[in-house]
Amino acid sequence: MDSLDDPSENRNQAEVPDEQSLLWLEEIEGERALGWVKEQNASTLQALTSDPRFEEYQREALQILTASDRITYGTLRGEFVYNFWRDEEHVRGIWRRMSLKRFKQDSREWDILLDIDQLAESEKENWIYKGVDSLGPAHERCIIELAPGGTDTAVYREFDIPSRTFVKDGFNVPLAKTNLCWENRDQLLIATDWGEGSLNTSGYARILKRWKRGTPLSKAETLLETDVEETFIYPIDLEHAGQRVCFVMRGHDFYHFSFYLVNSAGTLSQLPLPPKCSLSGLFEGQLLIELKEEWRGFAAGALISISLADFQKTGKIGEVLTVYDPGETGTVSQVRCAKDAVYLTGIEHVSSQIRELRLQDHQWQARLLPWGANDVISISSSDSSSNDLLLARDGFLQPNSLYYVNFTEGIDEQLQSTPARFDTSGLTVEKHFAISRDKTEVPYFIVYQKGMKLDHSAPVLQYGYGGFEISILPHYSPIMGKLWLEKGGVYVLANIRGGGEYGPRWHDSALQEHRQRAYDDFFAVAEAVQSRGFSSPKHYGVMGRSNGGLLMGVALTQRPELFNAIVCGVPLLDMKRFNKLLAGASWMAEYGNPDLPEQWDFISQYSPFHNLKAEQAYPKVYFFTSTKDDRVHPGHARKMAARMAQLGHEFFYYENIEGGHKGNANQKQEAMLSALEYLYLMRQLT
Repeated sequence: MDSLDDPSENRNQAEVPDEQSLLWLEEIEGERALGWVKEQNASTLQALTSDPRFEEYQREALQILTASDRITYGTLRGEFVYNFWRDEEHVRGIWRRMSLKRFKQDSREWDILLDIDQLAESEKENWIYKGVDSLGPAHERCIIELAPGGTDTAVYREFDIPSRTFVKDGFNVPLAKTNLCWENRDQLLIATDWGEGSLNTSGYARILKRWKRGTPLSKAETLLETDVEETFIYPIDLEHAGQRVCFVMRGHDFYHFSFYLVNSAGTLSQLPLPPKCSLSGLFEGQLLIELKEEWRGFAAGALISISLADFQKTGKIGEVLTVYDPGETGTVSQVRCAKDAVYLTGIEHVSSQIRELRLQDHQWQARLLPWGANDVISISSSDSSSNDLLLARDGFLQPNSLYYVNFTEGIDEQLQSTPARFDTSGLTVEKHFAISRDKTEVPYFIVYQKGMKLDHSAPVLQYGYGGFEISILPHYSPIMGKLWLEKGGVYVLANIRGGGEYGPRWHDSALQEHRQRAYDDFFAVAEAVQSRGFSSPKHYGVMGRSNGGLLMGVALTQRPELFNAIVCGVPLLDMKRFNKLLAGASWMAEYGNPDLPEQWDFISQYSPFHNLKAEQAYPKVYFFTSTKDDRVHPGHARKMAARMAQLGHEFFYYENIEGGHKGNANQKQEAMLSALEYLYLMRQLT
């Protein structure tokens, strides 16, 4: 391994510098900090874009991202399908719709509702479309979310769909981190920045109000105020068969909640639910609830239901019904309420399944549907007013396909599919289990050329996340396939603890003081792949973003001898100060509180920023982040890179000036960033 076997003789052996010396890099738009960023960007771009392969990588990525034969995934709302689309002509994108009937006929005659490029040009603002909240069942009014540069901070504007115009003197929310939903056509439930003292320590709104049409936002009526140390407050609207009900989710921390029903009189009634659960839907008067902990004899991970009418009458929860229990080998992924049935996707030993559930004689009846075998299945869209479903399926080597399905009527029609974006000739996929330090079996997938010589020489890229109960599934990744697999690389997906692949227990087993288990799992997968002869440390690379970026920082500082390339994206790295930067305080339920000595004791053991050593040899890591990321502070990556420079270690660093937490604001930027990442990996590992 070049970067490990030949440490520089000039490496700075000085003691770790004072943490305070790098705090200036936390000034996001500070002149000195941005000057440092531009200097690092220039160095990285000079090194990587001068490689003769860069233009090819970037061109291939952009062709995939802007391909005209991409699937037009849509959202079902009443008789229409809505779609947001970006291409070379519409860089920021267009929001559009067509009837479901025409969509099923593969029509290309879309009705454009809003052109974001035109809006940005006319208002001289770098608007990035973030989403829309539509008011059913008519879906004539909606709230559109627009963010400058792609930040989490956004503006919200009421839009009239029939006239294709923003509503004059309608609901318009100024720039802030906002949560809102429709209560009815003339009222919103909204949590936003109300001024001094209205935000919590994570920078999110802590006061929920009811805003009535025709009144100024400042006159909205307070419904619930949370403590400054709590995490968030979020209004929820559920609808089925003409019944529309609103709730308020109060996040005491990232995983412990209280839920309130918004009564017709405008008051709130707290539901006596366990603190670790989530509301999943409304169906025939039953409120569906996914448990994250054991409650009343029901297991963590189970989907249950209660009578909403009974609670409204008594203020208590009486009978509880089991909807579906995945047991210890699976988890619930999606719950979607259609007109006559509930559809549930889940995973069993990281393999997808879909079930139909119906309420008959006051009991839930479930059937496993024989659909999408061996592929990753997801419900792209559903609508509670019909039994229409848009289902998507794909796999590592199976391009994406979109289907119109109505299981009630027995209809199953493939609407669209994408052609292969990379050559899969000879590629095979296998699922194995690695044995972690504590003997836990950890599943992983490996994609490689069948019959390849196992001489420890193949370039391998391993991806992982391991946090927040998020399941990482074997999806088709055209850019990874084109820029990595097709060029001779091997790909490994590690389903480590901290994720949701086996439900709440898989997540809970790597929380706080047990965090090291996720990292041990990741290392165990790499060791298993190398021991099977596929690769060796000199040819082994890893990649992760956000919480996965923290994973990469730990890989760098704990097991540098195991890897020769690390792509560390929009990462958390300074775990002493993560709770003081942007949204960081909201994640203390995941990692712990570094301000408490007993919790800093275990956090400090893996905090990448605090475990860098001058005398240690490290692979040449590639950091990337975004100036406009207002979720994970770019100071994490900045300070880590600067600390490495102080200690004499080499690295690549690139910070996009816009793009938010996803790191890019448009497809051209995404293509460039992808080219940089995969070219870096090829240079390091081959």
